[in-house]
Amino acid sequence: MSAPVSVIQTRGLGKVYSPGTQAEVVALRDVDLRIERGEFVAIMGPSGSGKSTLMNLLGCLDSPSTGTYHCDGVDVATLDAEERAILRRDKIGFVFQGFNLLPRMSALENVAMPMGYANVPAAERAQRAHEALAAVGLGSREQHRPSELSGGQQQRVAIARALINRPPILLADEPTGALDSKTGEEILALFKQLRDDDHTVILITHDPEVAAHADRTFVMHDGELHEQGAPA
Repeated sequence: MSAPVSVIQTRGLGKVYSPGTQAEVVALRDVDLRIERGEFVAIMGPSGSGKSTLMNLLGCLDSPSTGTYHCDGVDVATLDAEERAILRRDKIGFVFQGFNLLPRMSALENVAMPMGYANVPAAERAQRAHEALAAVGLGSREQHRPSELSGGQQQRVAIARALINRPPILLADEPTGALDSKTGEEILALFKQLRDDDHTVILITHDPEVAAHADRTFVMHDGELHEQGAPA
């Protein structure tokens, strides 16, 4: 039997902005990263360390200057813009610190929205959104608008929306940054539950206490990535 394909695999990944000019910035240097299905991984680092650049590359929102990136077995460099958009839709769910919910839509409508781009029939959209909200503990709040929900509830809606197209990867950028510590712990517990359900969770954070919840932690510094606790 062949070995299972890693969900995330980068080799020599680099990113240079404004190359060859006085404004040149080397944001990433030779990043090698391998993440398996069902792992909960944290990528930690201060502002300016390169972690946001790496997140944009892993999320197929930007292209590397050097190196390779395979997302769930697909070499991203072989895809055109439309194919990358389809890969993002099908493989990656995004969760952000700011929730990014549409204020005039109910929780159910916010969660169902990404399925419209995937041409899922309306009845199935509603049913799947209902099930997704129930899975994050918000079955009784599905008709509430974001302004009628707490910060933690809004983040749960955002997580349900990120998972609605059943992507294997959940990419979360400072997802507890706008939450109090107790609510943040609840969201991190939900990520662990998702990991146990065979999702791959990648958490971007500057907070060591948040990163400590992950199975493995990588630290970014000056564009270089090292696994915490791994031999040098």
